[in-house]
Amino acid sequence: PVHMLRGIAVLCLSLWASFAQAELDWKNAWVNAGFYTYHFEKDKQLENTNLGLGLEVPIDSTYSLTAGRFHNSDNAKSNYAGVYVMPYNIAGIKMGAVVGAFNGYPNAYEGRWFPALIPVAAMEGSQFGLNVAFVPTVAYKLHGGVSFQLKYRVGQ
Repeated sequence: PVHMLRGIAVLCLSLWASFAQAELDWKNAWVNAGFYTYHFEKDKQLENTNLGLGLEVPIDSTYSLTAGRFHNSDNAKSNYAGVYVMPYNIAGIKMGAVVGAFNGYPNAYEGRWFPALIPVAAMEGSQFGLNVAFVPTVAYKLHGGVSFQLKYRVGQ
C-alpha cells in the first residue's frame, strides 16, 4: 500500500507540474459549496452534508484543476487539490476520475495529506453542473459513499 500511495503522489505532482504552464480557461470556471454524500456505512453516524467552498478551472475539454475546503464526514475540516481527468463523454455525461490529495480525516494518515484516485461522472450545463463521485471505503480510514457536488459556472 505504501508503494501505491507514493505512486499516486508522484502522479499527482507530475500532473500539477505539467499543467503549471497550461493556459487556464477562467471564463468556464466553476465554484461549488461542497458535497452531499450518501454513505454506505449507515451505522457510523457520519455527516452527509459536507459544506465548503471549491473551485474547478478547465484547461481543456479533458483536464481541469480543482481545489477547495469542506467539512468532511468525520466532522472535521478537509482540504483538497487535484486534477480532473475526464476523457470519456457518453450522451453528454463526462466520465473519468479526479487524481489528487486530501487532508483532515482523523483516521486517515493522522489527518495529514494523502493521495486519492476517485471515479467521477459530470453533467455540465451552461450555468450549472453536477459532479458525482464514487468514494471507496478504506477500512478504518475513509468512509465510502456516493458524493454529489453541485457547481455553478462563474466565468460567463
